[in-house]
Amino acid sequence: MAGHTDNSIVIDAPIDLVWDMTNDLTSWPQLFSEYAAVEVLEDNDGANGREIIFRLTMHPDEDGNAWSWVSKRVPDPKARQVRAHRVETGPFEYMNIYWEYLPEGDGTKMRWVQDFHMKEAAPVTDDGMTEHLNRNTAIQMKLIKEKVEAAAKAAAQR
Repeated sequence: MAGHTDNSIVIDAPIDLVWDMTNDLTSWPQLFSEYAAVEVLEDNDGANGREIIFRLTMHPDEDGNAWSWVSKRVPDPKARQVRAHRVETGPFEYMNIYWEYLPEGDGTKMRWVQDFHMKEAAPVTDDGMTEHLNRNTAIQMKLIKEKVEAAAKAAAQR
């Protein structure tokens, strides 16, 4: 069995602003509440487009563990899509991520899809991780929506 999540939110802001803010990896600790640090390890323009390899470190959990992993991210600004996967998989057999941005009225629909499978020795099952990701994604998307909409409002007032 494998895990799968598919979550979206409509942000009342132009697609360019949503794209720029959510794809600026160095700002993720300010954009997401769960990330303490982002370290860009490689940022290359190659035959397959831009590829970014980076380390994400979360804020310590209740046991004091600051989980960290390396991911590879391939943004496609023309298609307004991002494909990513964990290079250091940790408790996952694999973790593949797809983001897309679509115009929705005067705003932008931001969608995140995650496909994964937990290792047998992982402390949580695919179903348990699906529940966790769906719950946490809603929290993170709401925060991002608020921050991007505030930036859009500030830009409109200039």
